[in-house]
Amino acid sequence: MPQGVDAPRSPSHVSVLPVEVLRLLCPAPGQVLVDATLGAGGHARLLAERLVPGGRLIGLDRDATMLELARPRLADLPVTRVQAPFSQLRQVLDDQGIAAVDGVLADVGVCSDQLDDPQRGLSFAQPGPLDMRFDPTTGEPASALLHRLNERDLADLFWRYGEERFSRRIARRIVEARRHAPLETTEQLAQLVRRCIPRPAGRRRKPPIDPATRVFQALRIAVNDELGELERLLKILPSCVRPGGRVAVISFHSLEDRLVKTAFRDRSLWEVLTRKPVRASAEEVRNNPRARSAKLRAALRL
Repeated sequence: MPQGVDAPRSPSHVSVLPVEVLRLLCPAPGQVLVDATLGAGGHARLLAERLVPGGRLIGLDRDATMLELARPRLADLPVTRVQAPFSQLRQVLDDQGIAAVDGVLADVGVCSDQLDDPQRGLSFAQPGPLDMRFDPTTGEPASALLHRLNERDLADLFWRYGEERFSRRIARRIVEARRHAPLETTEQLAQLVRRCIPRPAGRRRKPPIDPATRVFQALRIAVNDELGELERLLKILPSCVRPGGRVAVISFHSLEDRLVKTAFRDRSLWEVLTRKPVRASAEEVRNNPRARSAKLRAALRL
């Protein structure tokens, strides 16, 4: 077990759009597929079950805790788990002696098991340290980012990645607060943001989402360079997928979806299999509210 990883527990995450993923990737016995975001292993198990006999699935995740969480679920299947960001897919395949694969799935959302762990600082549902890193052994935690960036850069970050209308006010309050003491916990940041955003006039009930939601999303995207990682994956995918192979990407943010849509427009490389992004059915959203914002795009390698 990787150092610092807790004992395995039962995953709480429910994979989104499972039927649609199988329909668009068409996994078959003997194929080699990649799950570029292994998470708790839900999608990986569905795919790997259809690769036997003779097939294999390579599962990547930059979070060692997720790799360990998925291990029991995948123990009886031909799955190789690798700790790596999906931007390093080409290097991972080279290390495994694989020239090209038959399909790639990338679900670029956050795993519920990560969100539910207060020590990760990805959610304000429970008090925890302002970390937010998918791989806690590398990079800069959110608390350091909040301390380092100036007021203008903070405001730009909250607007670009969170579309937060009160981004300037929030950035100003953060700069004022850190002069006295650094922001180090999710509770501190969430309370600061809530104080910055006025309650809608004439409403007594709570707003549909917590006012801190967009700021936490923006910080998480920045801390993990999520858009940069996705851009790098999309750039190397043509060298990783054989002609006739398939790629499916599930995104949860308009900026991510735009990157995928743009990459698949290259008609010299891809034949688009989804004219519009595939969305979850009303029944799936009822059973798994997280699926509400999911968008699935797929393409065939030419």
